Amino acid sequence: MKRTRGQHVITYVGLAAGLLLVIGPFLWAGLSSFKPESEIRRDPPTLLPETWTLGNYAELLERVHIGQAFMNSMIVALAIVAGNLLFGSMVGYGFAKLQFRGKNVVFALVLAQMAVPAIVLMMPQFVLIAKLGMVNTFLGIILPGLINPLGVFLMRQFIADLPDELIHAARVDGAGEFRIFFRIILPLCRPAMATLGLITFLGAWNNFLWPAVVAQSEDLYTLPVALNILNFAEGTHYNLLVAGSVIVIAPILILFVFLQRFFIQGIATSGIK
Repeated sequence: MKRTRGQHVITYVGLAAGLLLVIGPFLWAGLSSFKPESEIRRDPPTLLPETWTLGNYAELLERVHIGQAFMNSMIVALAIVAGNLLFGSMVGYGFAKLQFRGKNVVFALVLAQMAVPAIVLMMPQFVLIAKLGMVNTFLGIILPGLINPLGVFLMRQFIADLPDELIHAARVDGAGEFRIFFRIILPLCRPAMATLGLITFLGAWNNFLWPAVVAQSEDLYTLPVALNILNFAEGTHYNLLVAGSVIVIAPILILFVFLQRFFIQGIATSGIK
């Protein structure tokens, strides 16, 4: 019994140390957003602010159209999430439950695309967007991200575990494939969709390079692009950068708090280790 208690203590201490390592940078950034820049640059650094101030956020709002950038990021991220949930689920359903010639070959190609770095695809994607006349438009920023191989794989793995009897019974009752998909499959896929939605939102919200390439006017800048422009235009102001970082991180943390139960369930039941 004493040995077991000792093992538990060691385990909890190790977990607590790991937790501090993970949340330490976020905690420091959040507290530093309420410090004046002189205190942020102090050596040795301090954790708690000696002088609490909201001036960093006020100055950030004056120098950057942060509200517009926030709305742009939200529009782009939500549109990409909606596209991945719909198209990823549709394609995943086709790979999981429908039979057609060459299905395994096509699915292998989808998996192979997961190994291709995104930077390799950026140039052909930009050429295509330019030829379609979508440069400096929301559609040009959103279109390449509407579906990704990870979403197809995730939804395929989850849908493959759903009972085939449900689909057979619906077909016997005269339901078509679209009705089966929207009325039977999608309601059962909420854990996987929550997982895919959170992963996709995280990637789209934090994406910097593609919006920076396509958006060429300030009214289309997303949050990462706007903060980077501020950094290059006026020099490095750490107080503004940490305040902007908190604004960028806050929606993701809020979303994860509400979806964590579905996220964990989706990861556990979709074959992702």
